[in-house]
Amino acid sequence: MAEEKNNENEELRIGVYVCHCGVNIAAAVDCEAVAEYAGTLPNVVVAKDYKYMCSDPGQNLIQEDIKEHNLNRVVVAACSPRLHEPTFRRCVEEAGLNRYLFEFANLREHDSWVHMNEPEAATEKAKDLVRMAVAKVRLLEPLEPHMVDVNNNALVIGGGVTGIQTALDLGDMGFHTYLVERNPTISGRMGQLDKTFPTLDCSMCILAPKMVDCGKHENIELITYAEVTDVDGYIGNFTVTVNKKARYVDEETCTGCGQCTEVCPIEIPNYFDEGIGMTKAAYIPFPQAVPLCATIDKDYCIECGLCVSACERGSIDLDQQPEEIKLEVGTIIAATGYDPYDPSGKYEYGYGRYSNVITGLEIERMINASGPTTGHVIKPSDGETPKRVAFIHCVGSRDEQIGKPYCSRVCCMYSMKNAQLCIDHEPDTEVTCYYMDIRAFGKGFEEFYKTSQEKYGIEFLRGRPAQIIENDDLTLTIRAEDTLLGKVTEYTYDLVVLSVGLEPPAGSNELRQTLGISKSSDGFYMEAHPKLRPVDTLTDGVYIAGVAQGPKDIPDSVAQGSAAAARAAIPMSQGKVAIEPIIASSDENLCGACEVCVELCPFGAISIVGEEGAKHAEINAALCKGCGTCVGACPSGAMDQNHFKTDQIMAQIDAAFEDM
Repeated sequence: MAEEKNNENEELRIGVYVCHCGVNIAAAVDCEAVAEYAGTLPNVVVAKDYKYMCSDPGQNLIQEDIKEHNLNRVVVAACSPRLHEPTFRRCVEEAGLNRYLFEFANLREHDSWVHMNEPEAATEKAKDLVRMAVAKVRLLEPLEPHMVDVNNNALVIGGGVTGIQTALDLGDMGFHTYLVERNPTISGRMGQLDKTFPTLDCSMCILAPKMVDCGKHENIELITYAEVTDVDGYIGNFTVTVNKKARYVDEETCTGCGQCTEVCPIEIPNYFDEGIGMTKAAYIPFPQAVPLCATIDKDYCIECGLCVSACERGSIDLDQQPEEIKLEVGTIIAATGYDPYDPSGKYEYGYGRYSNVITGLEIERMINASGPTTGHVIKPSDGETPKRVAFIHCVGSRDEQIGKPYCSRVCCMYSMKNAQLCIDHEPDTEVTCYYMDIRAFGKGFEEFYKTSQEKYGIEFLRGRPAQIIENDDLTLTIRAEDTLLGKVTEYTYDLVVLSVGLEPPAGSNELRQTLGISKSSDGFYMEAHPKLRPVDTLTDGVYIAGVAQGPKDIPDSVAQGSAAAARAAIPMSQGKVAIEPIIASSDENLCGACEVCVELCPFGAISIVGEEGAKHAEINAALCKGCGTCVGACPSGAMDQNHFKTDQIMAQIDAAFEDM
């Protein structure tokens, strides 16, 4: 890198570059005229327009001019700084200019796209925007990023297939990884499935080896039956508090023999079987659980002591207490998965009132050979095999009335999968799928859809059912409009399966606030950029993966888990990370320690320090994101912000009204 030109006392020499952005800008803005106008502004020594400034030739043009004309400030008038500001900062830095002596004027989103039919007005506005940028760039100061050390331990929150994949990737890279799961075992929702679409692989056959690898990996530390309750710090230096619930069994000595379950006299609903089957108050969720360790549910336990007597290894401890664990990590990945939508909110479908209306996950557990019905699909009302089964798609998805306008992406396919499996188990079963649109978007999905129609003879009726009516014999009549035939239909079934959508899991919003990340309108965690940074968040060092970020199937979840691991590995492998210097600062002489900034800061970056009578606000540079909230709110004017200082902003405002 060339030696930086940062002499604050030298003559200002500004270069202005106007981008056509193909026709995105040039179709509405006369870029040549704007560049010509820019050349008349004070301190501007070179002004040019070019078709694509972000291209290599465009950047080379800037770098050559910096050297030839001895430029010490640069303005690029182009598209969105959100995408290309890092590109041009790097460009000027490579030419020897401090990267923060650069200013961006947005002529696309702020001008050409909103004035595409007003070329004269768009051109005049472009001149205004360039004049404002030049006014600001005159006052910019060189800045240097802050470097912080990075702890090379990682935390993965969520032990589903996404979290497992993320932890394995990080562990294989050599990073010590904590995997925190709120249930007694890892596996997530995938462990509850029988088969996976479109290949109909045994779900547990795929998942169990990864679970075992995770449990035995030398670089992975499982913390199950636990939840993250607090996160302090910043990228590279997070302190995480984990509350590990008491399972009243010693994980180190328990062998998972099941003797405690055998002698336990108390039966409780089996959460892993969605409450269809029963288990004991002392239980192991399923045979392949990792860790293979019993858990005692104290909400039901009567402390009879039979399990204590039966345990030959003395692993039962009914006085065990919850444990608070402190973890020091450099990066955090949230892979918290989803909960299925509770269809009792759709009163017209009768879930919870009609015994033979069940959910997609409940029929998964029925179909599963290790499930409560040992692989047999039955009517809950009498235990008999249903002859006619209906699947209703999009229950809890694509429904604005219940605040779920999004597609869950898996419901169409898992409905067809379960419909096929019903017929595989009982070939005489008649199956109908009620749908609005079939979303068969993935590899092999369309072929799977055709197989459902042509090989299995599944009937697809296009229409969203308006009502399910329970008859005296406990059969169910579905009233729906067939939109293809244009008539209202009524058909009767023995069993109705509601293909419920995916929603953020319980507690996800509290965890979001703990992590300091955002959510989108659907409640799932918000990525930094949907295309270019899909697993990053706006909080440095915190990443998201899988359904925590939004509905997706298993392959996409696994891929995103690996992506998050790769992103988290970057700062940990480097050992240090640069912190953006565009942050707030506080003038101790003006600060009155009123704490307004402390209360408003969304990142917890401000604290009050100092002795009584000399207290003032102090900004943690690693936590501050330069949002400017404190600057705008400070009643004494003590707060200012690098790169957006008050005099710089006022210069822009003055320039905006210069010709008025």
